[in-house]
Parts: sequence; C-alpha cells; structure tokens
Amino acid sequence: MNATQRLHDLGQSLWLDNITRSLLTSGTLARYIKDFAVTGLTSNPTIFEHAIGKSDAYDEAIRRHAGEGASGEALFFELALEDLTRAADLFRPAFDASGGVDGWVSLEVSPLLADDGARTIAAAARLHARAARPNLFIKIPGTPAGITAIEESIFAGVPINVTLLFSRAQYLAAAQAYLRGIERRIAAGRDARVASVASLFVSRWDVAARELTTPGLRNRIGIAVATQTYRAYRELLASPRWHTLAAAGAQTQRLLWASTGTKDPGAPDTLYVEALAAPETINTIPEKTLAAFADHGQVKQVLALEGGDSEAVLAECRREGVDDDALAQRLQREGADAFSTSWRALLDGIQAKSEALAPSGAP
Repeated sequence: MNATQRLHDLGQSLWLDNITRSLLTSGTLARYIKDFAVTGLTSNPTIFEHAIGKSDAYDEAIRRHAGEGASGEALFFELALEDLTRAADLFRPAFDASGGVDGWVSLEVSPLLADDGARTIAAAARLHARAARPNLFIKIPGTPAGITAIEESIFAGVPINVTLLFSRAQYLAAAQAYLRGIERRIAAGRDARVASVASLFVSRWDVAARELTTPGLRNRIGIAVATQTYRAYRELLASPRWHTLAAAGAQTQRLLWASTGTKDPGAPDTLYVEALAAPETINTIPEKTLAAFADHGQVKQVLALEGGDSEAVLAECRREGVDDDALAQRLQREGADAFSTSWRALLDGIQAKSEALAPSGAP
C-alpha cells in the first residue's frame, strides 16, 4: 500500500491541484485516480494561465469557440468548463460512493470580482448552472465581500469552495457564513445539504515569513497556522450549533489544505503533506508533490487535535516582530492580486491565440 492510499484510509482526501487538457486526454488523471487514490481536483486562474498559454492543446477549441463569436471571459469559461466537466465525470464514482462528500472539482469566479459581492453571487449561480454537474464547486475568495457572497450562494444551493484563507480568523469567518447559509435554508424549508469546503493556504506563510524571522522558525509557521485552524475546525464540529444542523441533514464543510507544495528547496518535498495528515480534511497538491509523496512519503502521525505547539510557534513569531493577523490579511490581498494578474494574462493570451488562429481574412 503506497502512502497516498494510507492517507485515504486515514480519512483524508487527496486532490490534485492542477488541470490541463493533456491530463485528461492522455489518461494521466485517470491513472492518478486508480494508482494514487486521488479523489478530486482544484483549479485556479494561475493554473489555467499556464495550461492554456504554454500549450497548443486548446488551440482547436479556441478556434472553434472564437469562430462562434466567443471572446474574453466567455471564451475562457467555455474552455474551463470543457475540462472541468470532463474531470467531474471521472470523479463521479468517488462522489457517488461517498454520498457527495468526495469526488469534487472546482472552478473559480473571476478574481476581478473579489471585492464585489453582488456580482460574485450572480457569477457563482450562473457558472454552476452552466456546468450542470452536481460535483463541481464554485470557488469564492474569503475576502470581506466574498463572505457575503458565500452565505448567499450557500443559501441559494450553490456548492462553494472558499479560497484564499490564511488564518484561523479568516477560516472561522468563512465557516460562519456557511452555517448562516444553511440555517437560512432550514428556516425556509429547504434541503440542508449543500456542500462546501474551506481552503487554508499554508506554504505561502513560510515564504512570506522567511525574511522576517530567524532560521529556527523556518518552514514552521504555515504548519502552526494550519494546526491552530484545525483545532478551531474540530471545535466547531463538536459544537451544539453544528450538531443541530447535522441532525437536520447538513453536510460538514471540510477543511482543505491548499498551497502545500514545498517552496524551500532545502526542505523535504513532502513536508506539508506529511505534517497535515488529518481525518475529515482534504489536501490538494501539485503533480510534482503527488509523485514525490507516492514515491517516498510517509504517514507518521495525525495532526494534533489540541493544536500541538502551534500557539508557541506563533508566540515566538510575534516576539520576533511579526504581526500574524496583519500578515494573514496581507497574504489574502496578495493572493487575490496574484490571481487577478494571472486572470488578465490568461485573457490576453487567449485573445492573442484567437487572433493568430483566425482564418485568413477573418475579422
């Protein structure tokens, strides 16, 4: 039994943090499902920027959709939905076997809407309806405007992957939005079962803190924040409020570890996967990390329910002058800005390809 299967048996889902057309057409994603117990997939604007911009695999589809009059965001979402609905179908057996807990893929709304709650709500509903797949999450960032959109989308019955969370406080804000949305559905006589996950980004903490702290804290802060957040997650699941919703049929909003590829070349390439093994969670990882963990990863211990040494690590961080609350807010804003930059580059690249692929003499 390889390490990926051991994680699955522990109760942690392993999802792939990547999507390309060649992953689908080559049978690679199907192999990951079969051999590495991969049961879901996440995408984001940066992933699609690389997938479309650095490959000719989308050229025929770009030519076809552009010829039908599609351009800009509309053309991108045609391409993305072609990939993600196909991936969703590959994961449908895992979705059905788990009763809708696992087997999901994710599509992000335009990151340019990060501060526009009303347009985010409309975009989430529209994209989910177009996908017509029960196992497709719409990703909404956990920004202040996004929190409102998350609650409203859950109330409307749209499954949501809350992205760009960087702290326990940001996670709890997203979890509260999810709970409010479900409570409103119950009060309105609607089905309480609407799926959601909350994605906490981990390794970006260590990249940001590397120049701010002494070597003794290197590659420890992200795991400390994750451990602290995991404790809050388990406490929420033990609360009377959650038990009331669960009794009404609500589904757990599982905690998802994102940004778990090792950024420090001097650290183990399976660092965050091994450190964050925990039941009732998800770890979404890049292909390189998946291959490394399948080859030589180990499931050594389960994440501490009581938070381990997370508070001590963060206290030491503060003594060195790092304001972790302020840094969490900065990381969220930088993450949103980075996705916006990728989004614009993605649309520019699609436009350039559309023009290059247009038949001679076409407008």
